[in-house]
Order: sequence, then structure tokens, then C-alpha cells
Amino acid sequence: MKSTCFNCSRRTLILALLSGTALFGFSPGARAELSFIFTNSTPAAMPRRPSIILIVADGLGYDDLSCYGQTKFQTPNLDRLAAGGIRFTSYYAGDAVSSPSRAALMLGKDSGHLKQRADVDVPLTADDITVAQVLKQSGYHTALIGEWDLGGDGTSGAPWNKGFDEFAGYFDSADAENYYADYIWRHDPTTGFHGREMLYPNTGEKKGQYLPDIFTTAAINFVKNNQPDQFNRYRPFFLLLNYKMPGVGKAAVPTDAPFSGESWPQPEKNQAAMIARLDGYIGQLLEQLQKLGMTNNTVIFFTSDTGPQTNGGVGPKFFRSAGPFRGIRGDLYDGGLRVPMIAHWPGKIPAGQVSDFPCAAWDFLPTATDIALIQSPTNIDGISILTTLFNQTQTNRHESFYWKLQSRDEAQAVRMGDWKVMRSKADAPLELYNLKTDPGETNNVAGKNPDVIKRFQGVLKNSR
Repeated sequence: MKSTCFNCSRRTLILALLSGTALFGFSPGARAELSFIFTNSTPAAMPRRPSIILIVADGLGYDDLSCYGQTKFQTPNLDRLAAGGIRFTSYYAGDAVSSPSRAALMLGKDSGHLKQRADVDVPLTADDITVAQVLKQSGYHTALIGEWDLGGDGTSGAPWNKGFDEFAGYFDSADAENYYADYIWRHDPTTGFHGREMLYPNTGEKKGQYLPDIFTTAAINFVKNNQPDQFNRYRPFFLLLNYKMPGVGKAAVPTDAPFSGESWPQPEKNQAAMIARLDGYIGQLLEQLQKLGMTNNTVIFFTSDTGPQTNGGVGPKFFRSAGPFRGIRGDLYDGGLRVPMIAHWPGKIPAGQVSDFPCAAWDFLPTATDIALIQSPTNIDGISILTTLFNQTQTNRHESFYWKLQSRDEAQAVRMGDWKVMRSKADAPLELYNLKTDPGETNNVAGKNPDVIKRFQGVLKNSR
């Protein structure tokens, strides 16, 4: 039988991408014939390990999901994911803007140890080790779908240089904001394709293919084509699925349904429709995992890169997107940093958990390596929270959490226990808040707590 994935023409590749039949790998029917490809290159067998899926939304606020308190619309699939696992209420993004936040998630480091401290393109360097590289080295097959923000073609930070076997998406947020772009970047060693894949239904500013739809199809096909089985020696996979949602850009959403009849401002209708659409994508992926019998051996993490944003005229106060917290994307108050985090692994993570254990984006890498039964790099800031996921006593915890944001005049923030200090710019006085009694950070008590301020000054002086 001739393999269409190894001998297809460029036109066939395009048609396959648009029809969703072969994106990310060969067709399922060719698995047995081509299984030698995997067995010749797969490392020595290890205990069967779970596959890991990390889904990252863009600018999704703490209260933008109904399982976190949203009342004006519902997110039933993400609610189901949370009900079947654990939902964190004190999880922090890596930073208040996208690029350093994503770097923290990939490298296991807080923003004080990153080169990315503003929302500008700063590629990862050759010595930056990502979670994808660590997992790939141990035998995981890896893929990135969606926005990257950490290095483009020709840089050390390109996805294929940072541990991803396959890539379909965009290198930076500016390109990702066009939801009807006429091309997609692809790196696919299976077919040998590397470069821009044209999306002809979108040429001439037509709206024939909605990019998040394509990314969802790509994710589903990747899962189908890489399910651990005898043909690939039960090799697990790591899939990073970065949606530019609900970040609002050019022609952001095809329709404002099912909220067309609401008396809301149009930007808010679009925002709710975008989040509902994202929830639907999660439902499609969950359904596919269930069909394949992969539910119990796939760990799913869902989170957001930052707090809510105001692009496209959206007012975060309308849906109370930041919940009880102050600030939005770009702020180091909790509204810009505290975001949803859901983890789901049936049979391993007990269902129905709600945890207030403080953790952050840089904890994902060591948690993922614990799941994969391998060692983490040593020069990281993160800790594994696997025991918390399993509803067991977490014996180690962070003494402090640190953020620095160069794009906001060297703004800094530190959390220790229930206390948090803020400095809006390099020479600004410290603000102090007790998050237990004042989660909205409305009452600055710096003047009443000189001993606490002195302790934080020592931390800041020795930080980074």
C-alpha cells in the first residue's frame, strides 16, 4: 500500500490540512505498515507512562469559567474536566504578559531568571532547556500547536530546536491575532515539510478557514496518530496546545452565537462566544480521548497565560473576569497573575478537588517530569506538585513567588505566605497586602507593618 503521507504532493498536503484527514502524521490506516519507523528510533522500553496534554488559553481570567464562578455564561466541558480532577484557586501565571509567562511555563523558572521580561520577541537560547526537550529525551513524542512567542525560524528558540518533534502554528502573537490568516507555519519531519503552508480559502482576506478550528483538528489528529500502542511500543506523547483565545484580534470570532440575542455590548458578546467556542474545543478533544480509550492514561492540564485583557474593546469588569482580584493582563496585582489551573487524570487524581495550595507556572515542568518518571533539570525554580494532585500532603512548598516586569518600568511583586508586596516601578514605594483578609489588594497596609516590609526588602534585595 502506498503511503500518502510520505509521497504526497504539496497540494495533497494542503487538502489534507483543510479536510483534517492527515494533519500531524500519517493516516491511522497506515500505522501497521509504518510501525518500523517508531521501533527503530524509540529509546529502550520504560514502564508505560501517561501522555501529557497542556492546554493554554490566552488572556483567560480567573472568573471566566463557570467552575470558577462565571454566572453569565457556562463552560460545561471545562467544568466537567475540573469536576473529574482538581481545580486550583491560588495558581499564578508566569508573568502578567505573554512571552515571559510562556517562558516560565516551558523552563520551570520565574521571571527573575528569564531573559523574557516584557511582551516582546526574545528567543529562547541554546542553553535554555524546555519541558519538551526533557520529555522528548526520555522517549516522549512531542508536538506544539498554536502560538509560540519564544523564537522563530532561524533562531535557537524555534520550536523544533526546543524539543518539539512537530509544530503547526505561529511564532509570535502578532501573526496569531489574525484568525483567518492565509498561511500556517508547519514543521513535520514525517512528511519532510518545513515552512509556510498556504491556506488558500483565506487568501484575498477571505474567511474560509478559522484558525482555532484547524488547530483543534490538528490536536485531535495528533492524538489519533500517536496513541500509545504496540506499533510505537506504547510511546507516550506530550502535546502543547496554545490557543489564541479568548485574546481578541482581527476577525476574532465567526459568530457571536449563542449570545446574539443578549443585550450586552458587542465586544462582550464576542468574548463570551470565544470562550464558549474554546470550551467546545475541549469537549471535542475529551470525546476523542474517550473514543480511543486513552482517558485513564492521559494527564490533561488547562490554564491561561495571563489574566484578562482589554483587546477588542472588552471590559473585564462586565463578566467580572478577574474574579475578586484587582488588575488585568499587564498588572502584577493578582488579577493579572492569578488564573485558572485544572488538572485531570482519572484513577490517579481524585475527582472533585479544590485546592488553595499556592503554585505557579514554573511548577509545571517538575510536575510533568515526575509524571513521566524522570529527573528534572536542577537549575529551576519550580517544585513538583504531584502529591497535591494526588490529594496527599505536600511536604515542600515555595517560600516566595517572584515576578518582575520590565515593560512596566521594572515593576516587581513578591508573595510570601498570605503577604504580597507590589512595586509599580523601580523607585516606587512598596505596597503591602494581606491576601487572606484582602484578596482584592485594596488596602495597602505597608505603613502599619514595618517588620513585614523589612523582610520583603531583604527578599527583593537578594532577588535576581
